[in-house]
Amino acid sequence: MKIENLKLKIGIICYPSVGGSGIVATNLGKALAALGHEVHFISYDRPFGLDVKKPNLFFHQVSINEYPLFKYPDYTLPLTETILMVHQRYTLDVVHVHYAVPHATAALFAKRILATGGAVPPKIVTTLHGTDITLLAQDPNLFTVIKYSIERSDGVTAVSHSLKSDTISTLQTDKPIEVIHNFYTPEKITQSPSAIRKKLKISDDDFLAIHLSNLRPVKRIPDLLQIAKLMKGRKNFKLLILAGGDFAQFRPLVKKYGIAKSLAVLENIADIGSYINASDIGLYTSETESFGMGILETMAYGKPVLATRAGGIPEVLRDGADGYLFPVGSTTGFAKKLAELMANPDLTAALGRSAASHAREKFSSGAIVRQYLEFYCHSCDKRTN
Repeated sequence: MKIENLKLKIGIICYPSVGGSGIVATNLGKALAALGHEVHFISYDRPFGLDVKKPNLFFHQVSINEYPLFKYPDYTLPLTETILMVHQRYTLDVVHVHYAVPHATAALFAKRILATGGAVPPKIVTTLHGTDITLLAQDPNLFTVIKYSIERSDGVTAVSHSLKSDTISTLQTDKPIEVIHNFYTPEKITQSPSAIRKKLKISDDDFLAIHLSNLRPVKRIPDLLQIAKLMKGRKNFKLLILAGGDFAQFRPLVKKYGIAKSLAVLENIADIGSYINASDIGLYTSETESFGMGILETMAYGKPVLATRAGGIPEVLRDGADGYLFPVGSTTGFAKKLAELMANPDLTAALGRSAASHAREKFSSGAIVRQYLEFYCHSCDKRTN
């Protein structure tokens, strides 16, 4: 049977977050549903951007009860119960979990319960996005559970070769891991660059750098602000931060550096495409990245990117073709290259065109979703042509 003719029932378990793995999982599910597969999202809240009125899309909410007996509310067991309920009603072929704990752990628990009762359980596919390995697996209270959940999954994917290597090294595992990169399809632009800049009180002639992140420590926001400080002598340089978290902790540093007039910060913006489209370049100073979704988003709108040579970033951004890579902490290197590009708009535009082309060709929805379908089929032992 050709993969195009195969129709699966797929459960997707993810965090319903505005960024990162939640968006990746949601976009994957929507793309699978558009291809005719039946997709069931399972989480404590509806994933951001999920429209269950669309064909083949379903949402099942995990109910979390707080009992006086438990000092802390439990999520793993209610999630397990919901997976059981969904499978018993719809007979899922695959449960695709994003993050090992608690998602893969709960899915494996449900699988064991189903098998014990004589039912045919779904196959469990676990996708690692980074936090499982770079943070949680460093905790001795979680290490063994994470390793078990990964090794007992029917199939495991990682969003970069870098993360795959880190997983093998950290867990000391020989579990096969398939690398399937993230994908991104640019959204329709709803506001013109001039309209966005007017809102930001930024001139059309200003050179606008943009940064998208959740502001976690690994993003090295102080480095980003240090770069803005180094660019203070250039009046037409502006920095826009689209923050997925509270920026208040960094306000004292903004004041210390005297960069308030060249900085704009917006929190929890949904229409990020229009803001990226209104910028000139992306700026990312991360200490580590398993993939670099913000970088891919920026490239997809035809903007070059300056980023650190960390983790999976070099798998997304080609140094010298789509932008430039620097050692972690090299704020002077970033500032020097920014100044060069400000003085050379033709080079900036050429890098942006290359970035858009690379994002479209290597990280398209069609290519990546097909890889996941093929991996599902392999995990389910279904033959395709």
